[in-house]
Amino acid sequence: MRDISGTPSSGTRSASGLSRLSLVIALSASALLSVVGPAHAAPAKDPLPADIPDYQAALNAVKSIAVRDTVCRFLRTPVPTGDAGGRVQALPDTAEPCRGLPAFTIKDPVALNEITAGFVAGTDQPLPTKAVKLTQLVSSLSTAVNGRNVTVMLAPTQGGGWHLAGVRDGDNDAAYAATATVGTLVFTEPQIRGWYQLELLTVKPLNDQARQGLDGRASVSLSEYQKLVKARYADKLPGSPYDTQGYSSGNSTARPQDAAPSSTLLLAGGSGATLALLGGAAVLHRRRRAGAS
Repeated sequence: MRDISGTPSSGTRSASGLSRLSLVIALSASALLSVVGPAHAAPAKDPLPADIPDYQAALNAVKSIAVRDTVCRFLRTPVPTGDAGGRVQALPDTAEPCRGLPAFTIKDPVALNEITAGFVAGTDQPLPTKAVKLTQLVSSLSTAVNGRNVTVMLAPTQGGGWHLAGVRDGDNDAAYAATATVGTLVFTEPQIRGWYQLELLTVKPLNDQARQGLDGRASVSLSEYQKLVKARYADKLPGSPYDTQGYSSGNSTARPQDAAPSSTLLLAGGSGATLALLGGAAVLHRRRRAGAS
């Protein structure tokens, strides 16, 4: 389950998500013990950025001149209007792309977690370590630039570390991902743009799409949430007849908010040498067909 702009292998993503998820389980257990245990139990510490594997590499990436210059070139490119599907536009190649733009910084990256294929299929148990996985890191800007907020996306590099995977208009991903607190995990169901909080084994909606995804309920158990997403997507996973007959790309994480008019900068091969600005409308027609089937 991936966004069109990322390329990490499933093995790398699964391994990289365990640290944060294990922390959530441990903190959840601590929360239970604090209710029935000794009155002088040590308070839980804030989750550290180091809970994300190779976090220093992620910090180095978003603070690098190369990434900043890429963001500046992105900000200098007009937002596509109308149906941007299939439209390709080269980024401006300037020697000083940030010159003349308002001052901004790129915030420290946060974890973007998504539901897993095994959880959706019902083959994995409804446990935090099985239900969601770390797929990307996302950062936003400290302030809007020329009226635009953007998200910087990092993907895990094979062998360790993180690299720039893309830049997109809007900062919803980073804003929601940053709301995770001690003992909670925030994750997305990207097919409906739903954002949820997982605390212990309870799933709570964070936006309207998530509330609709829970049929209007204020919360459900993780096992009940699994039943809901299984009913929505299990027959549309990669390799299913729905997928192989060309109705979709499988249970991908094509995000409807990219259907805009908006734009996403895709980095071919993780290199800044080949940059293109692509509208995301084309990826969503599959979701519309899913709703009609």
